Amino acid sequence: MTTMIDLPPGAPVPPGDHAALRVEDLSLSYIVRGIARPVLRGVTFEIKPGESYGLVGESGCGKSTTAYAAVRYLARNARITGGRIFIDGSDMTTMSEDRLREFRMRHASMVYQDPGAALNPTTKVGPQVIEAFAVLGESRPVAEAHALEALERVQIADPRRVMQRYPHQLSGGMQQRIVIAMALASDPKLLVLDEPTTGLDATVEASVLDLVRSLQGETNAAILLIAHNLGVIRSVCDRVGVMYAGKIVEEGDAAAVFDKPQHPYTLALLRSLPRHGIRKSQRALATIPGSLPPVGATLPACVFVDRCPLATEICRTIDPPPVDLGDGRTSKCHHIDRLPELTEAPARAGAEHAEQGGAALELSGLSKTFHQGGHSVPALVGIDLTIHDGETLGLVGESGSGKSTLARTILGIERPDAGGGLELDSHQLAGRSTDRPTEDKRSIQMVFQNPESALNRGWTARRILARSVRKLTGLRGKAIDKRVDELAANLRLSQQHLDLKPRQLSGGLKQRLAIARAFAGDPRIVVADEPTSALDVSVQAAILNVLSDLQVENKTSYLLISHDLGVVRYLADRIAVMYLGRIMEVGDSEVVFRGPNHPYTEALLSAIPKVDGEPGARIRLGGEIPSPANPPSGCVFHTRCHRFMKGICEVTEPPLIEVEPGHQMRCHIPVEELRRLQAEARRSDEVLTTPPEALEAAEATAENDPA
Repeated sequence: MTTMIDLPPGAPVPPGDHAALRVEDLSLSYIVRGIARPVLRGVTFEIKPGESYGLVGESGCGKSTTAYAAVRYLARNARITGGRIFIDGSDMTTMSEDRLREFRMRHASMVYQDPGAALNPTTKVGPQVIEAFAVLGESRPVAEAHALEALERVQIADPRRVMQRYPHQLSGGMQQRIVIAMALASDPKLLVLDEPTTGLDATVEASVLDLVRSLQGETNAAILLIAHNLGVIRSVCDRVGVMYAGKIVEEGDAAAVFDKPQHPYTLALLRSLPRHGIRKSQRALATIPGSLPPVGATLPACVFVDRCPLATEICRTIDPPPVDLGDGRTSKCHHIDRLPELTEAPARAGAEHAEQGGAALELSGLSKTFHQGGHSVPALVGIDLTIHDGETLGLVGESGSGKSTLARTILGIERPDAGGGLELDSHQLAGRSTDRPTEDKRSIQMVFQNPESALNRGWTARRILARSVRKLTGLRGKAIDKRVDELAANLRLSQQHLDLKPRQLSGGLKQRLAIARAFAGDPRIVVADEPTSALDVSVQAAILNVLSDLQVENKTSYLLISHDLGVVRYLADRIAVMYLGRIMEVGDSEVVFRGPNHPYTEALLSAIPKVDGEPGARIRLGGEIPSPANPPSGCVFHTRCHRFMKGICEVTEPPLIEVEPGHQMRCHIPVEELRRLQAEARRSDEVLTTPPEALEAAEATAENDPA
């Protein structure tokens, strides 16, 4: 990929004490059908050596374009129309292609969102890491030695073994560590991280972020971090820039910006998050009306004016200058003094908890075993769960814990093992959906993580909904049209939206269409698998509000699967925690978040990157989730547990018992002892890790893994 540049050489390179990255008044356009469509409009910021700088904002605001422009790695139709970019004092905008390649190889590196796409799937990991050193001119033996050191540097325990594997044989977290090791091969002055933890479990995300912080301390590299997760930005970055429509509208110390935002857009983004433990029963999440202007649109002086509740005529005609707020903090807004007028939405009337209804779906002793390569792989083991009328049950746990298998078994995509029970409204459900009557199929529907792949791209939204209505309700003719219009109105889809195809809709509108399709037959239960994971925080808030409103109106029950525990806390009435196909803890949402917790739940909660900067004990789990084909003896979590008790945990599997009214847990440690230990950990802000004896047990288990 190359970049078209129309800039003169410009002023001389700033001498002396320069920043690791300085972006000066950068403007950039994409040439579409011969027309220049502006994307970046005068972006200015700098990052000092050893400093982390985060860029936040909705999709389409220019974050990733800024990151790619920083290393001049852009599409052929990209044209820098103004400004300059300096890395370690060298002007990137005046370099030839050959000089640029050499400079990027030695001074700037990038880590992408999807590590699987950054690694060659047909080549083992070893040669790929070795190549990162060989291109720097190192001999083969030296490159191999440095590759091993690099993998050890990113905390890969057995680098020789890992180098003999293909990328698909490694977890997402392990792949990301390898990509980071390759990016750091040249000890770059600048490391650009573009959504490096998207799609990773909370525990894996936390370990990758810990690694980034540790390596930055060693290398003194400057980091430019792009992320939708504002908690990730808060936990990693020293400073932050808030982008909207190609401009940085607020900039400053990350903690100061998140604790006391000084621009209407920053405030709106933060109020879109379910912060401070807010629940759906307490308050609807704030949303930002309208949407980002399209690329290349002619904009008023203040780019946020069309969505800003404080906007006046001056905002349309006079470009707001950066207001110096002190300590290197600025905000581009004419009405900073009026920010206190933007109050939060009023609390919802009613009780904190809705009255619990009867059982809508009951699982008793539900198990599912797969057979691969002559081995039995138990994916679900004796699951006992109840989903009540009108409640949301949140299902959490790391990838590989069995969450999606449980969802597929409930939907009838997978047939459960003999002996387990699956009852809907007190009648037995057939194991496979093909054996279920239409009424049972209608009663359980699903909202998928990626609406793009779940919707027919060749059909209009109207046709997609009409087919579901016809299949699930038996309605015909004008009755179908009436029902489609009702669904569209409930999901805030206009008639114009109904005549568009999925590819013509934004991510939020596609997810609304997917939810409307799930509700076409008035389902009793909706399984929502990561329904907001790919969405901006503002769009996420709108979807969560819609799901909450639909639940109240239709008395629908939800099984919510999510890695985002903030989303789970907001929407879920109860939470079930899964590990290696077993339920480790289940209880009321606030009870689970307040504790005491199963040690695994404790680790999950400690891994949440907190946008509020709330302190707490940090737990670093050793190893990875074991193979279900060869689960550890005793408690299946003992090989990673920071509260491991030798002679007990590895010998006997604890039962799932009620430790408090409505609160069940599977742990040998008495609940009062857990309460005491966890309270002490919170007070001391200590870092807890898996003890060596538990890791030894994990290694022994892995060596005997038939898979």
